[in-house]
Parts: sequence; structure tokens; C-alpha cells
Amino acid sequence: MAQKITGPRGTQDVSPYESYKWLLLENKLREVVDQYGFKEIRTPTFEHTELFLRGVGDTTDIVNKEMYTFEDKGKRSITLRPEGTASTVRSVLEKGILNEGLPLKAYYILSCFRYEKPQAGRLREFHQLGIELFGAQDYTADAEVIATGARILKELGLTAVKLNINSIGCPNCRPKYHEKLKEYFAQHIDGMCEDCKARFEKNPLRLLDCKEEKCSAIAKNAPVVIEHLCDECHDHFEGLKKTLDAMGVDYQINTKIVRGLDYYTKTVFEFVYDGIGSQGTVCGGGRYDGLFEELGGNHVPAVGFGMGLERLLLTLEAEGISLGEDSVPEIFFANIGEAAKVYAFTLAEKARAEGMRAQSDLMGRSLKAQMKYADKIKAIYTVVLGDDEVANQSAVAKNMLTKEQITLDLTKPIREQLK
Repeated sequence: MAQKITGPRGTQDVSPYESYKWLLLENKLREVVDQYGFKEIRTPTFEHTELFLRGVGDTTDIVNKEMYTFEDKGKRSITLRPEGTASTVRSVLEKGILNEGLPLKAYYILSCFRYEKPQAGRLREFHQLGIELFGAQDYTADAEVIATGARILKELGLTAVKLNINSIGCPNCRPKYHEKLKEYFAQHIDGMCEDCKARFEKNPLRLLDCKEEKCSAIAKNAPVVIEHLCDECHDHFEGLKKTLDAMGVDYQINTKIVRGLDYYTKTVFEFVYDGIGSQGTVCGGGRYDGLFEELGGNHVPAVGFGMGLERLLLTLEAEGISLGEDSVPEIFFANIGEAAKVYAFTLAEKARAEGMRAQSDLMGRSLKAQMKYADKIKAIYTVVLGDDEVANQSAVAKNMLTKEQITLDLTKPIREQLK
């Protein structure tokens, strides 16, 4: 016997008996983002590696450690997308979509790939809802993106998720803050992890985000970014807080949030749930006003977020929240005999044409086994067909919940008779 092949580590299968949860979640997400005017964009699963080197940033863990990169047959460096924003910006630039009017609101639901240690809610292939708002510089755009995330979580019934916000400044004020950080961390860098030692020169802001216990303890007393903002960034952050307050969106300021991508400017935020362990961020994002220029375009202000679907499903499960039940067959046609088997098959097709979920036996089971199967799949009505039913084109439909019986004229529409 050949050796059984298993799925790659860090991936998961979604069975036909679990996929309805994903569909219900995705439908709810689409419903909410549509209310805010976001339209779906679809981009390739893989891109030229340069896109992520320039867009995500070569100082990030994603680029340095986590990307799935390979050389194709044309000797081109190709990378499976580790996130959705860079691909979306590339597409918008390439297709000239911004010419259709601003702001441009786009969303996507897609799979991403990162080589990292698998754990609860963190896989090597994972799925995200992302929204991107292009062209609006005002703090109200940040507030609307955050409000979209808050609305999604509220509609899902997740009340235990907390919003943390911060500002990390802009290219005007951040260099001065970087110098303050380096002055502080220079006194402690020898006792920090190797990653932090590498980040010290390239991107000292990332030192605030290290998850190593010894590093986070040192970072606790580091200079606070919002105390070193320029007037523009300060006013932007104050405007955001004022707008969130006016909308009734609860938040707390967390000056250690910097996010894991180099393209962020000004506003950064996270929605955090503590019930699924240390990896409890279910949504994170912020403003990234310089990304279009990094990818060869003109200056275009932008803000967005990514929301992990696996994390959302884990959070919903932890909170005991169900979005609904799986669909069940409305009618099952059982049969006795060859003629009835074919007739049951055609009646199931007729019921489907009327918009019903219908099944018939495909396994050649005994009548008892067919009825047992109908019960297992939770069919609402069952119909038993034999020679008499075929000849008379009449049969009894039994409601498996109420035990009510309805005599069907099989020459007429079935669905109308079951109302």
C-alpha cells in the first residue's frame, strides 16, 4: 500500500460539514462592507517578489523570514502574497482605477501565505478580509475604516474585542523620534534579542513591537511616539479621537502598537481579543500614505485593515456565538424497485428546478437504510416511491419534524404543495 500523503504543516482543510461556517461569516462580512460602499477587488495569488520588498519593507519579519519565494521557469523571482495591500495598490496603479473617482473603496477576501510557526489562529496559509480606502487624507477616512471594523465585530456579536489606537507619525517627525528611540535603546541593546539588534539601525520603531519578554520589558520605558508628533500628525490623531468619540466607538491608546509592516504612517490600530491566547489580534491596520509612491505612483493617501478569518472563527467559537446552521435537504425521495429508483431521481431534479434542496438515493440502499440516511442528513420531508406511486403519480410526503403527512400530486409543482 502506498504511503498516505498528508497536508503541509500550517495548512488546514475545511470539510463539507464545516464550510457553511465560512460561508456564513464571509456573507456577513460582505454585507457590512457593502453598507460602507466598498467594492470587491481580486488580485493574483502570487506576485513579483520586488512588490513585497518595496511595499511591505525589507526590515519586516514577513520579508526577512516568512515569505514563500521561488524562481519560476522564466528565472523570475515570484512570491506567494503574504498580505493583500501591496497587491491591491499595484493593481490600482496598473489599471488606472483611481481615475474613476475618489475616494476609491476596495475590499478583498483572500488567502495569504507566511512561513511561521503554526499556532491557534495563525497558519502558514490563512485567510483575510481586507479593506482599503484610497485618496482621502482626512482623519475621518481613518475613522470610517475603524468604524467598519467595529461594525463587523458588533454585527457578529463580539462584544469582548477591544480597540487599541496609536499614531506613529510621518516622514517629517518620525526621524527625530527614531533618534530618541536609538538613544534610549543604545543603553540596553546588548541585552536584547538578535532580531532587535538587527532592527536597531534599520528600523528602531520595530523594537517596540518585539514579543520577546526581555525586549518588551526594556521597551516598556521607551520614549512615547505620540509625545514626539509634528503638528500635522498631532492634529490628525486628535481629530481621529474626536470622531471616534462622536460615533461612540470605544478605544484606548496603546503607544506600543506599531504594526508589522513598514508602510504605515500616522494612524495604526488593532482590535484585540484576549480569549484565544497571546495571538489575539483579530483585526489590524492603519494609514499608509507613502505606499503608492514606493510602488512607482503619485502620492495617494490611503488607509485600511486586514481581518483574519481563522481568528474570527476561533473568537466566535470561544464566545459561543453561532452565525447560523448548515442548510439541510428540504425533501428526500426514497425508492423501492428499479422503476421507482429512476423516478425518484427525476423527481429530485424536478424539485431542484423549483428551487428546492432535494436528494435521492444514489447508493442502492435498502428502504430502511435510505430512511436512516434521510434522518442523518436531517431532511425535512421524505417521500417513499414504489410501483404504485410511479403508476399513480401520487405519493405521501412526511414531515420528519412534525410527522404531518401531505399527499402530493407528482405531476404538479412539488414546492407549492408543501407550503
